[in-house]
Amino acid sequence: MTDVKQLDRSQRTPYFAFPFIMHSVLKINCRAFLFDMDGVLIDSTPAVTRVWKQWAIERGFDPDTVARMAQGRPSITTIRELLPNADHNAENREVERREMEDLTGVSACPGTLNILAHLPASLWALVTSSTKPLAEVRLRAAGLPIPELIITGNDVVQGKPHPEPFLKGAALVGFAPRQCLVVEDTSAGIQAGKSAGARVLAFRTTMPDSELRAAGPDWIADNCSSLQIADISPEHGISLLLQT
Repeated sequence: MTDVKQLDRSQRTPYFAFPFIMHSVLKINCRAFLFDMDGVLIDSTPAVTRVWKQWAIERGFDPDTVARMAQGRPSITTIRELLPNADHNAENREVERREMEDLTGVSACPGTLNILAHLPASLWALVTSSTKPLAEVRLRAAGLPIPELIITGNDVVQGKPHPEPFLKGAALVGFAPRQCLVVEDTSAGIQAGKSAGARVLAFRTTMPDSELRAAGPDWIADNCSSLQIADISPEHGISLLLQT
C-alpha cells in the first residue's frame, strides 16, 4: 500500500486551484476510471441504512451489525450469510424493492458532477454491486447521467470483494486493470480493485480511515471534490490532481 503521508516530496507539488487553502497535491496518471456508485458518486447511505436496519429488525438481527455488513457488496451475499435456509432470491427482491422506493436524501456526492463533466463517457465505467434497475433509479434521483459503460451486480457471478466486477469494468473501458484507477469507499470494494490489479483511491465517505487502510488502498481522500482533471490526451491518458 502506498500511504499518502509516506510519499516522497518529489511526487508532490503545491497547487492553488482548490479554493481558499494551499494544499499538497499528488499527480496521478491513468487511462480510465472505474467508479463505485454508492458512497463514491452518490450519497445513499441514509437510505441504505434505513432499509437494512428495518429488514434486520423484522428478521431478528441486530440492525447496526447488518447495516455495516451490507455496505459495498451485493445484497444477496449478506442475505445468504444471515439466512442460509431462506429463499434468497425472494429476500433479495424485497430488499431491492425497498431500496428503489426509499430515495429520500439520495444525492450526488460533493464534486461528482464536476469530475464527470470533465471525463469523456468512454473513459469511465460504473462498477456497482447494485442491480441495474436500482442503479438507474438512484442515479436519476441524484441528478446524474446514466453511464454508457456500466457493470452491475446483474453482470457478475462473484461480487466484491472478488475481483470479477473490476476485471469486467476494465475490459469494458478497454484498458488493463493496472492502467485504471478504481475509486471505492468500502473494504470489499478496495479489496476487489486491488485483487484485480488496479490502483485504488478510497474515499472516507462510509468507513473510518483505519478500516480503509486495512483493506490496502493506494490513496485515501475525502470525495470527488478532492480530484481535478489536469489534462486528457491520447498519448498520456488522464492526468489527475489529487488533493491530500
